[in-house]
Amino acid sequence: MSTFSRFTPLIQSLPATVPFVGPEAIERNRGLEVKARIGANENGFGPAPSVLRAITEAALETWKYNDPENYALKQALAAHLGCQPQDLAIGEGIDSLLGQIVRLVIDPGMPVVTSFGAYPTFNFHVNGFGGRLVTVPYVNDREDLDGLLAAVRRENPPLVYFANPDNPMGSWWDADSVVAFARALPETTLLILDEAYCETAPEGSTPHIDALIDQPNVIRTRTFSKAYGLAGARIGYAISTPGTAAAFDKIRNHFGMARISTAAALAALEDQAYLGEVLENIRLSRERIGGIARKNGLVPLPSATNFVAIDCGRDGAYSKAIVDGLMEHGVFIRRPGIAPLNRCIRISAGPEADMALLEEALPQVLKTL
Repeated sequence: MSTFSRFTPLIQSLPATVPFVGPEAIERNRGLEVKARIGANENGFGPAPSVLRAITEAALETWKYNDPENYALKQALAAHLGCQPQDLAIGEGIDSLLGQIVRLVIDPGMPVVTSFGAYPTFNFHVNGFGGRLVTVPYVNDREDLDGLLAAVRRENPPLVYFANPDNPMGSWWDADSVVAFARALPETTLLILDEAYCETAPEGSTPHIDALIDQPNVIRTRTFSKAYGLAGARIGYAISTPGTAAAFDKIRNHFGMARISTAAALAALEDQAYLGEVLENIRLSRERIGGIARKNGLVPLPSATNFVAIDCGRDGAYSKAIVDGLMEHGVFIRRPGIAPLNRCIRISAGPEADMALLEEALPQVLKTL
């Protein structure tokens, strides 16, 4: 395969990869139809009807660029969160924001601390900018705050990543522990506090907006992909001090946000009643998943997210066989990629029809293993 000869040495050293294998690729490669899409932490309950109406109306103006300052969305988010518009940066989902944050602070060879087995897309961005990953193992299926802090003190990194609640295990820390961790970091280490699942988390696990708003070395990232059901619209935002938030304007794609997506986000914020309904549906679906797991001799782990990690009790080969076997029945799920977390499978909350397919297929698969 011929390749352009003057890519940078860093780019030449990296593999061309996609951090996640999507259900569409599985359908293409294996010739199987996905009937229950419960593996990508999407919100299968979908966005509010009011949001769909806003998208339809906004489609008539899709010939226009989105406001490059994201003024209306910043104003609406600030009112919803109880902060100031200048505390916010808007981006095309958390994944895009993570790449921008890494670009802001990491030069080739610099250490970056994260948990071993945590969100692969963050690692993808660190590798893409030449950072050196320093990883800390999970303890009791939860990110190890003491271990992360010890690694920060040992490595003096410009950047540390911590998700609360956590992906892929669904575990979480209480707000006081999160704030104490952030306060204990040196001022020269920037914390990415990934709060993608904060809406689905129990009360007392997400720090109040004022608790960290005065720390320029903390960036909290959030999304409309999970609880609001807008994963395909790609809407994320970062919360920090005005000075830190303004740094995104130095490197971001100012026309990266879609006008339709902005309309969707504004409508979603206005319809908090629907959000409450969806959160209850997610809670009930997590209970349903747990019941299916226990019925089949598996152990569901406590979850603060829109998915449930299920301990299969054996090794990664066994959990992979379950994932592959369920796909043969049209049930798409995933599993963590790193041992010992990969003893688990991970199932997203979803509508009853998806749960029924899972309940029917899982015992059939387990009988073959």
